[in-house]
Amino acid sequence: MTTSTAGPLLLGVRHHGPGSARAVRAALEAATPEVVLIEGPPEADALIPLAAEKDMRPPVALLAHVVDEPGRSAFWPLAEFSPEWVAIRWALEHGVPARFIDLPATHTLAWGKEEDKETAEEEKGEGEGGGEKGNGEKEVGASDRPVGADARIDPLAVLAETAGYDDPERWWEDVVEHRGGAGSGTGTGADPFAPFTALEEAMGALREVYGVGGHDRDLVREAYMRLQVRAAQREFGDGAAVVCGAWHVPALRRRTTVAADRALLKGLPKAKVDMTWVPWTHRRLSRVSGYGAGIDSPGWYGHLFAAPDRPVERWMTKVARLLRDEDRMVSSAHVIEAVRLADTLAAMRGRPLPGLTEATDAVRAVMCEGSDVPLGLVHDRLVVGDVLGEVPQAAPAVPLQRDLARVQKRLRLKPEPLERELELDLRGETDAGRSRLLHRLRLLGIAWGEPTASRGSTGTFRETWRLRWEPELYVRVAEAGVWGTTVLSAATGKAEADAVAAHALADVTALAERCLLAELPDALPVVMRVLADRAALDADVGHLAQALPALVRSLRYGDVRGTDTHALTDVAVGLAERIFVGLPPACAALDAEAAEHMRRHVDAVHGAVGLLGEPGAVSSGGIRERWHAVLRVLSGRDTVPGVIRGRAVRLLLDDGELEQDEAARLMGLVLSPGTEPGDAAAWVEGFVGGGSGGGMLLVHDERLLALVDAWLTGVPAEAFTDVLPLLRRTFSAYEAGVRRTLGELVRRGPGARGSAEAAASGIPGFAPDLDPERADAVLPVLSLLLGLDESYDDDFAGVAR
Repeated sequence: MTTSTAGPLLLGVRHHGPGSARAVRAALEAATPEVVLIEGPPEADALIPLAAEKDMRPPVALLAHVVDEPGRSAFWPLAEFSPEWVAIRWALEHGVPARFIDLPATHTLAWGKEEDKETAEEEKGEGEGGGEKGNGEKEVGASDRPVGADARIDPLAVLAETAGYDDPERWWEDVVEHRGGAGSGTGTGADPFAPFTALEEAMGALREVYGVGGHDRDLVREAYMRLQVRAAQREFGDGAAVVCGAWHVPALRRRTTVAADRALLKGLPKAKVDMTWVPWTHRRLSRVSGYGAGIDSPGWYGHLFAAPDRPVERWMTKVARLLRDEDRMVSSAHVIEAVRLADTLAAMRGRPLPGLTEATDAVRAVMCEGSDVPLGLVHDRLVVGDVLGEVPQAAPAVPLQRDLARVQKRLRLKPEPLERELELDLRGETDAGRSRLLHRLRLLGIAWGEPTASRGSTGTFRETWRLRWEPELYVRVAEAGVWGTTVLSAATGKAEADAVAAHALADVTALAERCLLAELPDALPVVMRVLADRAALDADVGHLAQALPALVRSLRYGDVRGTDTHALTDVAVGLAERIFVGLPPACAALDAEAAEHMRRHVDAVHGAVGLLGEPGAVSSGGIRERWHAVLRVLSGRDTVPGVIRGRAVRLLLDDGELEQDEAARLMGLVLSPGTEPGDAAAWVEGFVGGGSGGGMLLVHDERLLALVDAWLTGVPAEAFTDVLPLLRRTFSAYEAGVRRTLGELVRRGPGARGSAEAAASGIPGFAPDLDPERADAVLPVLSLLLGLDESYDDDFAGVAR
């Protein structure tokens, strides 16, 4: 091996630096070492050959996790422009052995556990409670290891500040990325080792001043690396090349005794670990993600590394293509002008070539017309990027991960880093299978998808999911592997364990709902047994009311998915009956906060009863009739807070159990001068507030509006400030159009309401009688939606009126 110095060739790099990556490749080509030693966990040595597989595409990461505690894990991400990845690929292409020489993950992960315990003990001593900090998962890159959280200096920031730069990224671009061949060691006639010599001198000066930079555990790691370098020298002589973080080069160059290094390693904790390759993303390489060794712009750095020439021109072309795809008017002239502006800005700022700052400023001015909105898209899609790597099937994986991959392939549901919406029609077998998979993964804590509101349909046969695959989910899969070797068996085991461990009745009913959604027939009997036991013992009406809605929703899902739900029906009816008996006394003598909380329970039970329908005969009539009787009791008891009484009247009115005249009479009684203004305001809030469509009720029933108007104008001045917050909360929830219409009706005054003047006011929908012509106009559309023949129109018109 030909080098400029005796001993091993030490190539100090910046992790994820394209300039360092190019320089490493040039130095290895010039030196032709017999072995390449790379900063990384030695347990991954057996995984290095997989980097040569055609299915391996960076960004990827080495994932290590504790066998008995998969959540305690660490990642070592590598991008195409990472010097370590370039070194691995060079070694494989040239048939040269490659080895990792950093402190083994068996120590670093055990170290992290001890550190978490120490932190927990300290917090407990301070009276803040114990417990582990997070789940032990860390992103560590190839240099910043999971061996502590102490503050440490940023060497690049110190060097940049010394050189008069306020931005380390700009300094690095100017001295490395923009120096062409000479700066990266790749130019014709350039010394390929010169960049490393200069960087080693700079880091040596920093180490003299800052020592280990506030991180004592670097001493242990560097001792282990020195031992590995010595072992390679015994085997290969001076034919070893070492690729490591530039911060460590002075320590590896320093002469120490073997005994001293071994003494530093004595007594290190150990943990049994497994290691594999997993896909990674550019987004997770960025500092925005919290990654300690991250960079601000992985997409930009990937572009610099891959571009054979004219990087700025090629970048502007990428930006133009992206903006065109988003329907923005960007032409070739824009690209040319943006390149010129970037060059001019670089010259004015004294930079050798335009960097990301100049390119961004030029894009903003020329292609985005000064707007940061499209520029944000450029930053998200290109500067950071959403590239997702791939690993070969031969990579080690837990059985659950392999089963998940098989199911994903069968259902044609590929993991993607970009967030996207997925509409599912549960009547189709493929979409039903996708729904089952996503629900099972959610139950296992693998949050690949989150359900969201469906657009255009509220039926139970449709679902909408928001999907986004993050690399951390591989850790969640490894964690979930303790529950089973397949997605189905793992979800079943997890559901059974969660049911037994659940403390609240609502938790068990929610779990029953999730079991039906995930189609876990083996877990449902266990969940139902626990549910029946908890329901029998829980006497709190609030808990029962909280549990009923999820249980009733489960009945609907059972209908769609063909699941037997008779046991659920019996439990749901039993819960409803107990709520009916206990609700009136539970609503008595509540303060304002408790009353609002109970009002939400009443709404939830009302919706659940509406879905429950008539599942079977009960002691005193159908389930809905029993519920309506409870609402009548609530509406007439003076001991029940006004917000609940008002809501009970409104629910009876909506269900047709109360005539509008009777509702108006009850409102008139409540809003009479003898009622306390605060109680009256609460009644009004319950009747027309809470997102119940009360605004439209007032718009279309001017008698009710007149009652509210008359009461409000008669509230004494000294009481008005007390009722104002309630009224503001009620009416501010209405849509702007509803508020405007109400204001117009109130402005006209009571004399004009309900008269011909109202019909002539220009506000549609107001007249003393039905307008048959306007009503008939909707019949053709309704007939089309319902699939009726035109011959039904006349009969349908009579029914509609």
